[in-house]
Amino acid sequence: MKKRYCMAGIGFIAAAFLVGYTPAFAAQKTNINLASGEPQNINVYVHRPLEPWHIFIENYEQQQMLSGASAALPKGDVKVQTADKDAQADALVFNWKDTWRGGMTLESGEPLNLSAHMNSGVLALDLKINELAKGGVSFKMECQKEGCDRVVPFTMAARELIGKGWQKIYVPLSCFKQESDNFSATTMPFALEVGGAGEVAVANVQLLIQTPKDVTLASCPDYKTVSVTPGMLNEWWSIDWWLPRHEQKLADANAIKANGGKIDLLFIGDSITQGWEKEGATVWQQHYAKRNAFAIGFGGDRTENVLWRLQHGAVENMSPKLVVMMIGTNNTGHRHENPATTAAGIKNLLGELQQRLPDSKILLLAVFPRDEKPDGHLRQINNGVNAIIKNYADNKKIFFADINSVFLTKDGVLPKEIMPDLLHPNEKGYALWAEALEPHLQKLLK
Repeated sequence: MKKRYCMAGIGFIAAAFLVGYTPAFAAQKTNINLASGEPQNINVYVHRPLEPWHIFIENYEQQQMLSGASAALPKGDVKVQTADKDAQADALVFNWKDTWRGGMTLESGEPLNLSAHMNSGVLALDLKINELAKGGVSFKMECQKEGCDRVVPFTMAARELIGKGWQKIYVPLSCFKQESDNFSATTMPFALEVGGAGEVAVANVQLLIQTPKDVTLASCPDYKTVSVTPGMLNEWWSIDWWLPRHEQKLADANAIKANGGKIDLLFIGDSITQGWEKEGATVWQQHYAKRNAFAIGFGGDRTENVLWRLQHGAVENMSPKLVVMMIGTNNTGHRHENPATTAAGIKNLLGELQQRLPDSKILLLAVFPRDEKPDGHLRQINNGVNAIIKNYADNKKIFFADINSVFLTKDGVLPKEIMPDLLHPNEKGYALWAEALEPHLQKLLK
C-alpha cells in the first residue's frame, strides 16, 4: 500500500481523492482549454471520475478498488459507496471506524499543472457531515509525489456541520501553497483527510481558476506564522484530552506548592516528554523523582501549542532551577515544516520562558532523530532545525545540548530496539536519554 502520510507523535487517518473530470472534459484529458490555450476550471469529481481513474479505499495495511456501487476492506473498518445527491450515484459516501489510517483515493490519472489555479483559485465542493463526533477532517493537496503534503485543518468547522445536510465549501487554493512549492505536476490535487470515526459525503468537487464573488471562504492558518501563533491542539485525537490534561497539570503543580513542595527541574515538550510518564516511568523514578522534577509533555504538541500552554498558566507560580525543553518534531511530522519556521517557534518559546521564569536556566535539547536512515526526509528536517537552534544558546541563561548520537549507530541508523516507531523512545531509549543528560544536569543544577 502507498504510504502518503507521515505520523508525528500521534497517528492519524488519511482519506484522499485524486483528480478526475466531468464527462464534458473526458475527451481532452487536460485542464487547458484547447481552443484558447488558457487554463480552465477542473471538475475533480462531478458525477463520476474520468477514465481510467479508479476509486480505492485503504487502511494502513491494504487497498481495494471500488468496482461497483460499494466496497469494504476485509476488517470492515473502511467502506465507501455511491449515493444520490442531484443525480443518480453522483456522490461518494466514505465511512470509517476504529482505524488509525484509512483513505479513499482516486488514482491512476495523469499529473495536473495547477500553477495557474493556486494564487487566486479555490477548492469548491459539496460536503455533508453525517457523523464526526469522534473524528476529524482536513483538506489536503500534494505539490509533488513525496515530501510536499499541504493540509488545511477543517475539524472544528466540520463538527459544526454535523447533521446539517449538504453545505457548499470554498477553500482558497493559496491555503495549500508555500513559497517554494511547484504545482506544475500535481499527483494529488485534492484530498479529504479524516481520522477517528465518522462518515462524510462528497460531491461536485472542483478546482476553480477564480474565486467566485460573495462566497464565504474557509479560513486557514498562515504557514509562515502558525508556529509562533498560540493555539490549542485541535486534532480529532486530542480534543477530548488535551485541555483537561492542561488543567490537570496546573492542578498538580499547585498541589505541590500547597503541600510545601517545589519544582526544581521542569521538562517541557511533546509526546516524547510525556513518555516519561509511560515507557520512561521507571527511568524517571531512578533519576528525577528525588530531584523535585515535573514534566509537562503533551502528545502531538507543536511549538504553537506549547506557547498557548505557557500563556495559560503552565509555569505560573514556578521557579525551577532548570527547564529542559525539546519541541519541534511534530512541526516536522504534521506539516513537513521549513526548519526556519519551526526554529522561529522555538525561539519564541525561549523568549516566553525567559519572561515568565527570569531566574531559571534553560537547557534546549536538539530535536531527537526520526526515520531509520540518516537521509530520511523527516530526519533531514529535524537536522535543519537543530542547525539553527543551537545558535540560540548564550551559555549564561540558555544552553544547548545535542545528545542525538546516543540513539544512533555509528552509521547514523536509528534502531527500532531504541525507538520502535522510529520516533518515540522505549525504556531503553529513555535510559540512554537520562544517561546522556546527566552531565548537563550536574553542571546546571548547582
